[in-house]
Amino acid sequence: MRMLLNLLYQFLWLFASPFLRRYLRRRAKLAPAYALNWPERFGKPYSNPVKHAIWIHVVSVGETRASLQFIRALQGLFPDIPLLMTQTTPTGRATAEHFFPEAQCRYLPYDKKSWVSQFIREHQPLFGVLMETEIWPNLMSVCAQHHIPLFMANARLSEKSLHGYLKVRSLVAPPLATLTGCYAQTDADAQRLKKIGAANIQVCGNTKYDISPPADMYTLAQTFKQRIGNRPVVVCASTRFYHGIDEVQLLLDAWAQQKFGNTLLVIIPRHTERFQPAFEYAEKLNFLTQKRSDNLDIAEETQIWIGDSIGELFAYYLCADIAFVGGSLVDSGCHNIVEPIACKLPTLFGPSTYNFADAAPKAIAAGAARQIQSADDWAATTLALLTHSQQRQRMSDSAEAFIQQHQGASEHMAKYIFDEIHKC
Repeated sequence: MRMLLNLLYQFLWLFASPFLRRYLRRRAKLAPAYALNWPERFGKPYSNPVKHAIWIHVVSVGETRASLQFIRALQGLFPDIPLLMTQTTPTGRATAEHFFPEAQCRYLPYDKKSWVSQFIREHQPLFGVLMETEIWPNLMSVCAQHHIPLFMANARLSEKSLHGYLKVRSLVAPPLATLTGCYAQTDADAQRLKKIGAANIQVCGNTKYDISPPADMYTLAQTFKQRIGNRPVVVCASTRFYHGIDEVQLLLDAWAQQKFGNTLLVIIPRHTERFQPAFEYAEKLNFLTQKRSDNLDIAEETQIWIGDSIGELFAYYLCADIAFVGGSLVDSGCHNIVEPIACKLPTLFGPSTYNFADAAPKAIAAGAARQIQSADDWAATTLALLTHSQQRQRMSDSAEAFIQQHQGASEHMAKYIFDEIHKC
């Protein structure tokens, strides 16, 4: 079965290129950045590739932000080694370039053996780190063949994903067994990863708890506060359009049913192609609406501010009174609930939290967050919190204590990698 699945996997890659190009063209219609840098995705030689670097693969925006302290910890332990960062999405690439201007950033090639072999030969990294759970059989096997130590950091695996991987265990288990280290977020993640063949597993916690707003975000938040003026601010971050359901529409419909006075609602869609539809829907509901990109002061009568920018989420959080985390009213598992909590914000999220199956109940139990069941529930809970400043303060104090209790994963994982590399 193992040989059959591997042959099928290699066979499918022989015919994948036209379908991948069609997919990228379709994505580029909504997000033009997908039309750029295609040769990197298809294994073409790269101009001036950095060699013998620390190589970190982070898929998109969330993984990049969650890895900030971990990467800085690695740089502290390997101070003279250059940094190579690979991504899958344009927004992930833009975020990496923003936070790590010293790094060489490029797309990781799709997992055709000849393409990933070209990538590894070009860069010859000192070692590689796949953030969270990126399982690419050919990439892992090529790294092992070239004796490149490869780690999986901040690894997690949901019960749903486990069932999927068990169906192809004979394909993924052999490359997973080549990992030099696999650093899981929780004991449950470690057990599930072990079932699909991961080797050298240690439980280290979640790097998301180590997030702290960069200094420039505090400066930008002050600019935002000056533009907003002295009024309450509610942030809805990383809202999703998922399987035909638009969280922005759900939230704005619910917001229109309540009396929020002069409160400013800030909506930050997860994907750039949703910026304009969010603006248009707010205007359709007759909300007075502005965009972040106009770089103007926010008029006193403005009710909705669309955060159509990349890499500024912390600044929005730092000027807010309450946060809602998107991807949770639709069934996409929720985005990073730890970021607003790290900013000491009372944080709300919806019923879909499988991406934070460990953190979400702990945050609720600690009093740092609340789970709402619908957009109407969100609006009512938000209004109640705006009305009761003492409740907000209690949640803010609980948020600070909760974050402090769970920090340290980044340093632990970086130290484990440092020790492993010096064994080689």
